[in-house]
Amino acid sequence: MDRTFLAGAALSVAGIGGYLAGVAVAYPGRAFSLTAVMVGITLVAVGDHRRERT
Repeated sequence: MDRTFLAGAALSVAGIGGYLAGVAVAYPGRAFSLTAVMVGITLVAVGDHRRERT
């Protein structure tokens, strides 16, 4: 697997966990969890080489 894909997947999972924790308890910097999810999804899309290129 591609490192970019794995990094994006890990960042997405961490961001979702941070978002869920932010819903339960307010903590400083919780808005960065949304940024982590967005960057993670982007890295997953860029690093996904399983698609066939034309």
